[in-house]
Amino acid sequence: MPPTTANRMSTLDAEFFFAEHDHTPLHMGSVAVFDGPAPAYREVLRLFESKLPRVPRYRQVVRTVPGQVLRPVWADDEQFALRHQVRHARVPEPGGDEQLRAVAAKLFARPLDLSRPLWEEWFLEGLEGGRWAILSKVHHCMADGIGGNDLMTLIFDTDPDARPPAPVKWVPAPGPSLAERAAEQVRDSLTWPLRQLTATSAQLHRARPRDLLDFGRGLGESTRRLIEPSAGFLNGPIGPRRRWAWTTTSLDELKQIRVAHGGTINDVVLAVIAGAFRDLLASRNKLADGLVVRSLVPVSTRGPDETGVVTNLVSAVLANLPAGEPDPLRRLTMIRQQMDSLKHQHQEVSAEILTTMLGLSAPMWLALGTQAAFRTRQPLVQTVTTNVPGPRVPLYVLGRRMAALHPYVPIGNAVRISIAILSYLDTVSFGVTADYDSVPDADVLLQGIKRALAELAALPGGT
Repeated sequence: MPPTTANRMSTLDAEFFFAEHDHTPLHMGSVAVFDGPAPAYREVLRLFESKLPRVPRYRQVVRTVPGQVLRPVWADDEQFALRHQVRHARVPEPGGDEQLRAVAAKLFARPLDLSRPLWEEWFLEGLEGGRWAILSKVHHCMADGIGGNDLMTLIFDTDPDARPPAPVKWVPAPGPSLAERAAEQVRDSLTWPLRQLTATSAQLHRARPRDLLDFGRGLGESTRRLIEPSAGFLNGPIGPRRRWAWTTTSLDELKQIRVAHGGTINDVVLAVIAGAFRDLLASRNKLADGLVVRSLVPVSTRGPDETGVVTNLVSAVLANLPAGEPDPLRRLTMIRQQMDSLKHQHQEVSAEILTTMLGLSAPMWLALGTQAAFRTRQPLVQTVTTNVPGPRVPLYVLGRRMAALHPYVPIGNAVRISIAILSYLDTVSFGVTADYDSVPDADVLLQGIKRALAELAALPGGT
């Protein structure tokens, strides 16, 4: 039977799919560490087999045609093999954080096989203290950070006594033939532009006239931010290897800083990262007054009724992290004022509408345009900082409690450093991904996060 609209990639999902190229695998990920004892590999396999019916996308692959003359679609993988998706490895002795990070960095650096379902789970044994871990990789064309978090909660349990449901026999639906897809494309070409224009109209309709006016007024301010002197020297070519590490803090500490000095938790997080980049620039003798590190900051457009929706529902804004400002409180104030201004001006709306309008283009032009945009080296953005609220309740796998959760976000093309922030219970983890060869000093950034946090926490309370 021909693919339905639900099986066709959205425009934004297709952008992430087409953007992947050499040295730029675009999957997100995490490492979840569990209390022992470690289960057997066959138990982990049975668990995922029993949970897969909750996420049908996990048994689907992307179907394309040469030249991208037809839109990519999701179709059941008739050759699906669970052991290819859920794998097994051992962390070298002594199994501490250093060894776990090294193994994880190698696994995260490996691209997903685009001919198979675009996810992997790695069952990692050998951690000290009898602990073990699950490393997860999900391609960005499947879900955004919040969507990936929703997927995790579907696979894991909130009840330590939960038992995996009985496996259900799965029979893949036959994939559409090329002729069927071509016929669907012809039919779709007649209605797709109208649907995209309708979606754009709906986005504009949801915005109040005052919101659109604020957006227009804010364009000038956004342009001025783009011409501020930024640390473009942080950009450059990347290789195939990655450095990945994390540092943690308590959610309470971030809340105390927010209460003392105003703003949001995200404002505090961005101010901390600005302070960390200040340390990195100083260590490279590149620090200058007024210098900013420009960051792409994803903004979720996921509504309350879209929890668990397996797709990207995200836009983004550009924020200048004031690394050149020596006063930590001033850095936080500058971040707070900037983010308040971006919210007031609804600048994320432009990216959302642009993505919708891109859906009007033919698949070939969408593919070529996305590849050109992602492969062009430019110093506009020096980093990505994405903050995702994680589970606030304990999660379990096979009765073992998840003790820690650390995020991974990819780097892309000329952007050599990305930072993901993910909370679990009362702990917040900062996961830093960096190009292995060009960022040998990633630990300076990690230590800078700790120092910037301590610096803000030590400030006397504000009003």
